[in-house]
Amino acid sequence: MRKIGYLTLVVTAMLFSTTSYAQTEKGNMMVGANLGNIGGTFQDGGSRFNLNLTPKLGWFIKDDLAIGGEVNLGLGTGNDRTDISYGIGAFGRYFIKDKSIEVSKRARWFLEASAGINGVNTKSGDVSTNTNGLGIGFGPGIAYFITPNVGLEALLKYDLTVGFGSSTTAHRVGLNVGFQIYLPTAKAKQIIREEGRR
Repeated sequence: MRKIGYLTLVVTAMLFSTTSYAQTEKGNMMVGANLGNIGGTFQDGGSRFNLNLTPKLGWFIKDDLAIGGEVNLGLGTGNDRTDISYGIGAFGRYFIKDKSIEVSKRARWFLEASAGINGVNTKSGDVSTNTNGLGIGFGPGIAYFITPNVGLEALLKYDLTVGFGSSTTAHRVGLNVGFQIYLPTAKAKQIIREEGRR
């Protein structure tokens, strides 16, 4: 229990100790998740629930340019219909430095693209439709930094899955909201080493 308290204290100190706009520098890492279509409709004979979750882990290979991996899990159910989406792949994110489009000193616009293996399976009554194969996606987003290292974000993304199954293509447009934590890689490695010695 003492180790968990120590780790929490160190992470909290890191979150509040770095300077603004250092979060997207080369060598830093980002970890977090996008959440999309969370919600439900509850009515007699027409209830529906939706949830999408996309955890991400990335590294800044240059200032303002990150690459990494992501996993996509989605579920929609109700009205005698079930939609399941899944995928694993890579993403790239570029943060735009342009004062003319700045909406706040705490906000940064970004562009994101992804590619990987995706699947979309739909069952409506007795009819099933599925598409499995190459998935690509792209779209703009904005990150609002509530602390120098924690950003709340919104991402409007178009996803296309092309492959095989009963349907060869599946299109999806979604507004995802989520958060990312930006940490210096050297500091994260130091914490892991220190915790490993105990």
